[in-house]
Amino acid sequence: MLTSLIRYLKGYLRIRVAGYSPERFLNACSHRGIYIWNLTADQGAYDMYITIKGFHKLKPIIKKTGTKVIITERFGLPFFLHRYRKRKLFFSGAAGCVFLVYLLSLFIWNIDISGNIRYSDDTILTFLESRDITHGMKKSEIDCAGIVKALRKEYNDIVWASASVKGTRLFVQIKENEDSYKNEESDSAIQEQGEDIVADRDCVITEMITRSGTPMVHVGDSVKKGDILVSGRVEILNDSGEVTGYHYLKSDADIRGQTSIVYEERQNLTYTAKKYENIKKEFYFIRAGHYIIGFGAYKNPYETFEIWTEETALQIGKNFLLPFSYGTRTIIPYQPVEKSYGKEEIQDILSEKFSRYCADMKKKGVEILQNNVKIYTERDFASAKGTLTILTDIGGKLPTEEIPLPETTGEDGTERTDTDDGNE
Repeated sequence: MLTSLIRYLKGYLRIRVAGYSPERFLNACSHRGIYIWNLTADQGAYDMYITIKGFHKLKPIIKKTGTKVIITERFGLPFFLHRYRKRKLFFSGAAGCVFLVYLLSLFIWNIDISGNIRYSDDTILTFLESRDITHGMKKSEIDCAGIVKALRKEYNDIVWASASVKGTRLFVQIKENEDSYKNEESDSAIQEQGEDIVADRDCVITEMITRSGTPMVHVGDSVKKGDILVSGRVEILNDSGEVTGYHYLKSDADIRGQTSIVYEERQNLTYTAKKYENIKKEFYFIRAGHYIIGFGAYKNPYETFEIWTEETALQIGKNFLLPFSYGTRTIIPYQPVEKSYGKEEIQDILSEKFSRYCADMKKKGVEILQNNVKIYTERDFASAKGTLTILTDIGGKLPTEEIPLPETTGEDGTERTDTDDGNE
């Protein structure tokens, strides 16, 4: 590959050697160190490739061996330049294009951010912009180490960051501390003295597994919305079985219950359809950064229309993005037409919506035990409504109510209040 490129840059020839003794010509070339390749015989003559420098050394050999040498083809950059030497505008444009690509390669045209979960791309880009790191800045002005330090200083939960420049793209990779979310939850749990699990709807308890806290209901019990299911207050008993204090904690349990919910979905019997005209008006545009240049003015006398846009960004390779793009915008007019759904169509639409609703409920862990939904048709609309018997997770969190410590009777008959202050 490299040898072929060097040959093209220097230029080379394809020649035909004929005469009384072409073999003497080949031996003389070998003796003088003239390199030839791809030698083939053709009707008593020989075809071969030779460099321009080697061709200039052939004159004494041709004279000595009495052979005849004919140039059949010319290859390489020198001959290309000679052939188009009068086309100055072409070469000026080519040189200008190369210079423009080189000039654009000195700037950053795309900032790629990856690894961020808690912070959005816009948040990171806004922060970088506050540090004068934006699209269109010079690559020589980018301090990758400074970007990393600034990110870690600004965001405490970013444990690792990396910045690198490839082509005209700035890659920023970050890794957030996932434990920070858990620590925030733990801190809030420490600040709270306790949490109850309360019913978020009327239901019948079907399953209950308590990991921490005091169960207040059992499987089979009917509960109302707001009832305490698991209390975050645990009683502390003495040897006599008397309550001497309370310990508050964050209750934790898996609770499922059976309940009924109301489902209703409406659908208008009429709808507006689009009748597209057999007319399309196109115009082209070029985008350079934030500027757009359009070609082909158009008049749009239509009240209702759609605009379809197709845009292609220019880039060289994978990482060499350019701040240019081109595309077309197509205007397609249409007329709004009022239509009505048929009986089967309206049933299919409502059935499809109900199926999607059931699928979403299933994704949330809700099991549908009984379906009493029916379709009703009114004057202007149809509706699917009824009740669903479901099995679902029950419970929400509320702070535990703190109550005063109980008063107990001591051995001397006096009343006292037991406290646990940690002193013996």
